[in-house]
Amino acid sequence: MSSPPSPSPARWFKALRRTRLGEPCLKTYPQECVDLLQRARVAFQAGRTIKEGFRLAQLEAVVRMLEEHECDFVDALGRDLHKPRFETVVSELILVKNEALHAINNLKKWMQPLHVERNLSTTLDECLVVSEPLGVALIMGTWCSPVPTCLVPMVGAIAAGNCAIISPSECTAHTAELLHRLMPFYLDNECFHVILAGTNDLPQVVELHFDHVFFTGNREEGIRIAQSAAHTLTPVTLILGGKNPCYVDQNCDISTTAQRIAWARFHNAGQSLVAPDYILCHKDVKARLVQALKCCLMQFYGSDPRESRSFGRMVNLEIFNRTRDILWRSGKVAVGGQVIEAEKYIAPTILTEVAESDPIMQQDIFGPVLPLLPVNNVDEAIAFINKQEKSLCVYAYSNNSTVISRVMSETSSGSFCSNDSVVQSLMVALPFSGVGASGMGSYHGRYSFDTFSHRKSCLLRGTRFECVTYLRYPPYEDRNLSLMTWASTLSQRSQGWCQIL
Repeated sequence: MSSPPSPSPARWFKALRRTRLGEPCLKTYPQECVDLLQRARVAFQAGRTIKEGFRLAQLEAVVRMLEEHECDFVDALGRDLHKPRFETVVSELILVKNEALHAINNLKKWMQPLHVERNLSTTLDECLVVSEPLGVALIMGTWCSPVPTCLVPMVGAIAAGNCAIISPSECTAHTAELLHRLMPFYLDNECFHVILAGTNDLPQVVELHFDHVFFTGNREEGIRIAQSAAHTLTPVTLILGGKNPCYVDQNCDISTTAQRIAWARFHNAGQSLVAPDYILCHKDVKARLVQALKCCLMQFYGSDPRESRSFGRMVNLEIFNRTRDILWRSGKVAVGGQVIEAEKYIAPTILTEVAESDPIMQQDIFGPVLPLLPVNNVDEAIAFINKQEKSLCVYAYSNNSTVISRVMSETSSGSFCSNDSVVQSLMVALPFSGVGASGMGSYHGRYSFDTFSHRKSCLLRGTRFECVTYLRYPPYEDRNLSLMTWASTLSQRSQGWCQIL
């Protein structure tokens, strides 16, 4: 397999110099976006991405990039989010490598046409569903998880045979610049590009008319992206935020429940699309749960989380100020509550006495704050969840399988997990998606391949047996109609559906 062409020495030196001097990312201007899209489209139309060998080479290159530059990614995410090395490796790099390796191991099977069931009228025909690439995809990541929200969808785009343009979030500037610098050394320089565009520029980029748009981010930005894509009838996948509820039943292991919720909520300093947003706690175990969460925070981060090497910071002052403001205007602080603006630091915080009308229950939380609301039973929890917009995730903790089954079946969300949190969004074998207000479309594993593919219906038919198919031609005769009706009746009886010859 041939390696992708390397950039010129001048371009390499320019990128290296920018990185070493710590200068801000260079912005990709509109005309450059147009040029990159045109280059990718020419490469796609030339059939550069079609062959299995090319796709495998690009997927292997993604894995090499992450392995050979692990320290660079740890450094970049440390600068952007004060993210611990452990979190970067486990929740950013390994997640992408798992996706790429899964695609490598299954690509041949995914690319094969799917043969569908024949019926009376297609006995001698061949019916296929062929997965063909869409073309050039635009993939926009978010700052919460800047590496996987860019590269996991890109793995699917590569596997499906597309070209792709990646737009990392400007909020995580060091990570965006690193992707911008590294990708030309590993991936095909005509098919795959990174642009550095501001959030306000993205709707204009979308209007350049891509073949698919994949966006991860908040709801307001997602609406603007979808509106821009609609102007050119471009299909979109939206993975949006939302208020992810977590029900804690009176019949559960409080210690384990507290550990798993605390890890999920305070991982990456609470900056996550999939973390539990609030707890609906059975009133009989509320006090025990608050105490268990307090013990977990002490165990995880020590008596002063500010000094812990395992706890991150807010990505920027805008997110810090927004989180601090809703924290101060909601409920009562049971644990934490300290803030330091100069460090963009908010301590892991548990809120009690929270009202449904409080600001923290009206906005998505992208920070280390966890409100608790007491409920009397599972019926009240389900009713509360169903009053809200459909969320990206719903979580339920209980040792009672009936309770778990009820929360799963009587609420609607992009995903559901019982007795744990977040992990369902990391598994390559499960589709991850939003529904309603939390988004549309899905990805991970085979579902990413399907998202970036068009499943084309193909009927391969010969010209024999015109003595039968002539029945459909004018002039229409009652005798012909009777014969066709009879044939359809046979299909209904044998296969459960009607098929006209």
